Amino acid sequence: MADILIVDDDIETRQTLRSILIDSPYRDFPIREADTAEKGLALLKCKQHTVLLTDLFLPDMDGIEFGKKVLKNHPNTHVVAVTHLQMFQCVQECINGGFSAYLLKPIAKNELLQVLERLIAIQLVYQTAPILEKQNTLSEELLEADLGNPIESAMKFIQFKYFEPITQKEAADFVYLSPSHFSRIFKEEAGKTFVEFLTEYRIAKSKNLLRMTSLPMDVIASQTGFSSAAYFSTTFKRQENQTPSEYRNMFSKFVK
Repeated sequence: MADILIVDDDIETRQTLRSILIDSPYRDFPIREADTAEKGLALLKCKQHTVLLTDLFLPDMDGIEFGKKVLKNHPNTHVVAVTHLQMFQCVQECINGGFSAYLLKPIAKNELLQVLERLIAIQLVYQTAPILEKQNTLSEELLEADLGNPIESAMKFIQFKYFEPITQKEAADFVYLSPSHFSRIFKEEAGKTFVEFLTEYRIAKSKNLLRMTSLPMDVIASQTGFSSAAYFSTTFKRQENQTPSEYRNMFSKFVK
């Protein structure tokens, strides 16, 4: 899950930002605050944050220099300037410094949420797309069958492989059981069939992307193991009694 760090010595601004975030699809994301650059850097050392929202006037450091320092030490953090300054020179310095966005105070809710949607989508795609070589390697290293707990191992297999076109036979082979015996005991222990469990897991993963991003349906379908956007939509409708688009639209009320 993405973490958000707010660095601003103005308590009213921090409260406004937190209030917007709490009343949005990002309400469950960890939010931390600091009133100085030094405290912000200390928090970043303890915990990596996906997004940093920082004022350009901090009591102990220039905000642009602070942002540059963060990017140098934590290159995967997205730095967003939050300021009263409308000077082109400041905007240009932020862009040249590698900042991801520039927001003006007073903060407009829709602008902030649109920026977060864009930036956090990158993190979510990384988390939900283990097709990346790094994650594939990690998955193979961690995925081991516990033959004393074959169904638990099979569920773990699904969690690591859901984005691939996996079959029940592959899962059965993974735990060294015949497909028929595997099918029977999976239903007994999980209370649902292998296909039902796999489908529900894929749908749960797709919901994260539908809530938090504006990614196209075909991208979400491919990232969550569905063969096509049409099949994804049909399966989602059957499971949730609404289409993926209808589910996504339920959360659009947060952005106004």
